[in-house]
Amino acid sequence: MSTARKSRTRLLTAAATGALAVLSLTAFTNGPDARSEGSKAVTCQGSNTKTVAAPLNRPVNHMLLTVTNTGSRTCYLYTYPAVRFGEAQSVPPAIEESRPQAVVTLKPGESGYASVNLSATDGSGSHGRTEKSLAVYFHGPSGNESVGTAAHPALPAKGVYIDDSLKVTYWQQSLDDAIQW
Repeated sequence: MSTARKSRTRLLTAAATGALAVLSLTAFTNGPDARSEGSKAVTCQGSNTKTVAAPLNRPVNHMLLTVTNTGSRTCYLYTYPAVRFGEAQSVPPAIEESRPQAVVTLKPGESGYASVNLSATDGSGSHGRTEKSLAVYFHGPSGNESVGTAAHPALPAKGVYIDDSLKVTYWQQSLDDAIQW
């Protein structure tokens, strides 16, 4: 074999090996489980989602929060919604039994859900009142902090009745899971 042919063969082999290495690394770093800097998923918040609050007929005294990812990247709904009705000074507690096994993950266009137990069904709640505004704050990965901007979904014109038994579910991947609490 001539020296020129050997050099060309080595060059082509080296180029092919390099191309395969690049393809392998690309497949590895951009695979479905990858967390590369350019495609890291983000935390869901008011600025990359649309939040709707809708009273439910069943179960009674409940409201459904639906959060839809309007962004171009996958976002995570961590823990539970920190809801604030009117001028409340604190957020209601979460129903611990509703904690899902995994963080709710929303691809662009997908929705996540949480249920809000507005008042005691038997009338035993205290400090009942009608509220006409709602802010929904989103938690970060640690679950202790609010991140980004809040969502301000519209409530019915007549408002919603709440009392001190107010509580929320954790974020759920499915509607059925959210309304069972």
